[in-house]
Amino acid sequence: MARVKLTKTELKAQTDALKRFQRFLPMLQLKKQQLQSEIAGISAKADAVSAKERAIRAGLDGWVGLFATDEALLKGLVSVKHVNTGFANIAGVTIPTFLSIETDVKEVDLWATPAWVDAAVETTTQILSLQCERAIYEEQRRLITLELQQTAQRVNLFEKVKIPACKEAIRVIKIAIGDEQAAAVIRGKIAKSRVKEGEEAQ
Repeated sequence: MARVKLTKTELKAQTDALKRFQRFLPMLQLKKQQLQSEIAGISAKADAVSAKERAIRAGLDGWVGLFATDEALLKGLVSVKHVNTGFANIAGVTIPTFLSIETDVKEVDLWATPAWVDAAVETTTQILSLQCERAIYEEQRRLITLELQQTAQRVNLFEKVKIPACKEAIRVIKIAIGDEQAAAVIRGKIAKSRVKEGEEAQ
């Protein structure tokens, strides 16, 4: 513990600091719980998106052979041009939110290409959209996890360092002030008895 002044002024400063730390600690603990809950919720959403993508991919099994017949046609058929995002605030953390994607679709000769190309474009767009949505969830989780780590550090600092240090400083100061007051009383009694002895000697 850092050396503290053994004065009533320092006692008040340490008492005020203790009250402040004890007032902030529950708010930090609540924020920590909220962040943990948000991370769990985001993870569940990301898992749901992954499951949806797997289901769409599983649905391709019936006609995936058609894709193999014209790989040149399918290569770069659909690409992501832009991901539209918004923003939200979670426990003081600004995070991106997924809105939609804008895609580029390769121009094809509708007369010379098979009918399933339209379905391929739609399905590929759905998969790309889900992949982008999952990437946004992963970024949300990264940002909130970072904030959680910082909040947990502050909770530990308050619980294990600041509050115990203030309590110990208050204890030490109170003992020192008590000893000083007791010594003052004793000095007063000694001085009084000496005065009395001097008066009796006269």
